[in-house]
Amino acid sequence: MLDAVSLARMLRRSEVSAREVVLAHVARIEAFDPVINAVVTRTFDAALTKAAEADQAIAHGQPLGLLHGLPAAHKDLVETAGVRTTYGSPLFAGNVPERDALIVQRMARAGAISLGKTNVPEFGAGSHTVNRVFGATHNPYDLSRSAGGSSGGAAAALAARMIALADGSDLGGSLRNPASFCNVVGLRPSPGRVPGWPFADVADQFGVSGPMGRTVADAALLLAVLSGPDPRVPLALDQPPPAITDPAQIPALLDRDLTGIRIAWSRDLGLPVEPDVTEVLAPARKVLAGLGGGVADAAPDLSGADEVFRTFRAFGFATFRADLLRQAPELVGPNVTWNVKRGLEVTATDLSRATVLRAALAERISAFFADFDVLACPVTQVAPFDVTLDWVHEINGQPTQTYLDWMASCYLISATGLPAISVPAGFTRSGLPVGLQLVGRRRGDWDLLAVARAFESGTGYAARVPGSAPSLTAAPSVTAPQ
Repeated sequence: MLDAVSLARMLRRSEVSAREVVLAHVARIEAFDPVINAVVTRTFDAALTKAAEADQAIAHGQPLGLLHGLPAAHKDLVETAGVRTTYGSPLFAGNVPERDALIVQRMARAGAISLGKTNVPEFGAGSHTVNRVFGATHNPYDLSRSAGGSSGGAAAALAARMIALADGSDLGGSLRNPASFCNVVGLRPSPGRVPGWPFADVADQFGVSGPMGRTVADAALLLAVLSGPDPRVPLALDQPPPAITDPAQIPALLDRDLTGIRIAWSRDLGLPVEPDVTEVLAPARKVLAGLGGGVADAAPDLSGADEVFRTFRAFGFATFRADLLRQAPELVGPNVTWNVKRGLEVTATDLSRATVLRAALAERISAFFADFDVLACPVTQVAPFDVTLDWVHEINGQPTQTYLDWMASCYLISATGLPAISVPAGFTRSGLPVGLQLVGRRRGDWDLLAVARAFESGTGYAARVPGSAPSLTAAPSVTAPQ
């Protein structure tokens, strides 16, 4: 199955019809999703109607959006008008919103065709996709393993070639962790790059929406559609998206001269990391050194970042989920319950301290990136784990105290407010994917994508297709008509 940019090119040249593309992806979902469980609410009839409209637009020479005819899916945390949106919660198992979220609107206007909703953990709590509405999402590279989360359904669907693009969201790693686990690309953009509407907290800079794809170019294509200001969103960045009119322009936008780039390399960010992960990532240092600049062992001082992230995360859960826990505690899962209870313990003093720590962290981060352009470090501290586990209880012999501990390599970066991306970086000896996390300068999303694209080109891991049960390589695919 082709990547999104290549498929978009074929669609625009009428080498394949939108109907053929949609049917091929529907066939893959029907063939493989019974064992993966990624696309949990399906909108195939509506997709075929939109595919017919897309083909008519081509036939009549109408202007085409950047995502014309591309099959996509939306995370089940995102509101979709007329389509069930459960948030992975039994309390919302029958919820059907009346409006589309802004990112859904933008994707539809750009011509994307939604095939449905992708699975999430309950209210996105945690980086393991399982809930009491739909069950667990399995990793296409090993069905006994987790696909990560909270955008686990999106990552698994992309890896299994069931969709071409997906939106995701990231508070403490929910774009990056599943991308790493499933050998795809997930970008956590700078706060405000992708405006979030409707919103609950106008000042939130921890939770962001962003693009997922099988390649860096695919993620960049979707970012070009999702980004840009919106007058309803106070903290939206004013910078418009790149002025491109054709997906074929994306590679040229990303292929840059990286001579002189300064890359900081951190093997573990000072955290416990499984040897399987560090072993896979070790060769990445040499690849980065070959991009045209220098690589130095260095890491920013992230002291205080843990407290900052945990305090504001807990405060958010208490603010927006405490009523649900009070009204129906038996229908709220243990992770959400734990988060809410921690949030109810947060005091004004705790928030004041976290605010001061966050300011100091921002100063140190700015000083660090005066000397470096990019930080390279692990996305995850573990390889994809047993899908039947609730969370990771031990890392390299060190017990974890809470279900958040194993996500620190991502959530510490979230606290900095910097853009970060997970790029495929190799496989463990047992064939499990591992991603490399690249962190860019403040609001340097497009520069970061260029570095990620260069790294991807130097490795080729993104092209490795899952080969597990049943063989995901033997599948309906898109071919040009004879």
